[in-house]
Amino acid sequence: MRRICTRLAGAAALAFALAATALAQDTWPPADQMVQLVVTAPVGSIDDAIARLVAERLGGGRPGGGFTVSNQYGTNGNAGAGMVASAPADGTRLLLSGSNTLAVNPSIFRGLPFDPQESFQAIGLIADMPHILVVNSDLPVHSLAEFDDYVKAHPGEVNFGSNGHGSSTHLAGQLYMNDIEANMVHVPYSSPELATNNLISGEIQSMFQLVPGIHGQIKAGKVRALGIMSRARSSALPDVPTMAEQGHPRLLSSHWLALLAPKGTPPQIIGRANEALNDALSDPVLKQKLADMGAIVLGGSPQELDDMLAASLKKWRGVVSGADIRLQ
Repeated sequence: MRRICTRLAGAAALAFALAATALAQDTWPPADQMVQLVVTAPVGSIDDAIARLVAERLGGGRPGGGFTVSNQYGTNGNAGAGMVASAPADGTRLLLSGSNTLAVNPSIFRGLPFDPQESFQAIGLIADMPHILVVNSDLPVHSLAEFDDYVKAHPGEVNFGSNGHGSSTHLAGQLYMNDIEANMVHVPYSSPELATNNLISGEIQSMFQLVPGIHGQIKAGKVRALGIMSRARSSALPDVPTMAEQGHPRLLSSHWLALLAPKGTPPQIIGRANEALNDALSDPVLKQKLADMGAIVLGGSPQELDDMLAASLKKWRGVVSGADIRLQ
């Protein structure tokens, strides 16, 4: 009888624990614990600014714990992604990262501490930031067609800056060179701000910058915009035509952001996190702030993120391989 009672008590305890776990999963975020968003970008960057807006909205006026942002940018974000890949799959540490870390780094780095498709479970897309071709105001070109002709007439002389070797602003330039079959000189910088400053001063002639990082300087007349690398014009720069409008339909390039969880995270948590993310992105105030920055709000299902990641990996793998870009 004593053994039976012990077994019944053990079974009851197990059932209670399982019920508590299920309840915690259904009521994510947890009421007694902060959820850490690991951002694979430095403080002050565009990714960081968007991450903090999303974290604030996720935690605002909701039951449960709050959200904190932890910037882990080591080795182009690889360290932060690896940190989340090895984290407990309980919804308390999530990855807020983008196409550069998840879709480009696998092609240019060896020995990554994560696999973008095997180490994580998708929660949802956050925002998309298209690249835009901008030139120094003194360069004698005023349209994409004129720039094409100028680059072809000066092979190996026209330079473009980026925020680092293998960065999205580097690969956008490589994509352009592939499309027009011409050669430009890549000048990598340690930060997009430094590259932008040198573009304005004339030390470099062009950039394939992200819209959020340059739209203010474009509006102020400090640089000249020639074409945006998205399917539609940007609401932040409605007068700038797309590359497709100007005869380059294949020139599509952007940097997207997404939210992911460690592999093995229970589906209840993924579902709740996806619902919370989409609710946050539907907030008119947040949507307007992102639009004002030049970012396009995305949202959607985990499957849409999986599809975007697969397509981006394939696209940038081809560009990286063709240009023989490698980082150790």
